[in-house]
Amino acid sequence: MNPIVGGCLCGAVRYTSKSPPLMTAICSCKHCQRQSGTAFSVLVAVTKGSLEFVGDEPSTYHDRGSSGSPVLRRFCAKCGSPIFSEVAVTPAIDWLKAGTLDDASWLEPTVGIWDESAQPWVPKSDRIDYFPQSPPAAG
Repeated sequence: MNPIVGGCLCGAVRYTSKSPPLMTAICSCKHCQRQSGTAFSVLVAVTKGSLEFVGDEPSTYHDRGSSGSPVLRRFCAKCGSPIFSEVAVTPAIDWLKAGTLDDASWLEPTVGIWDESAQPWVPKSDRIDYFPQSPPAAG
């Protein structure tokens, strides 16, 4: 697989990750709904520290996730695009926002987390394993 490449809406924050995706997930927690402005976030897990930035460094919003644990929500200070999150309960992983990928043709989420908060009008896929909160291995 080619390196994962992407960036924000205005192009001020660009990134590359040479880490292959560890997993792809849909997060329906209320915090991701509010941050994304829609029903869920589509996330690509990459190895912590594998992201290399060109241009501006992302700004940080210090949050507490639905679990109560710290979440650093990283975004472009110029256009507001969410780029990735650092989640305390998954310290070895950075969670890229899939909407920032230059090429998402390979993307297929396999896990749905915080499904207990999912919007009732969002259809479920039989190709995704859903968890009411985080999967047991993540917290």
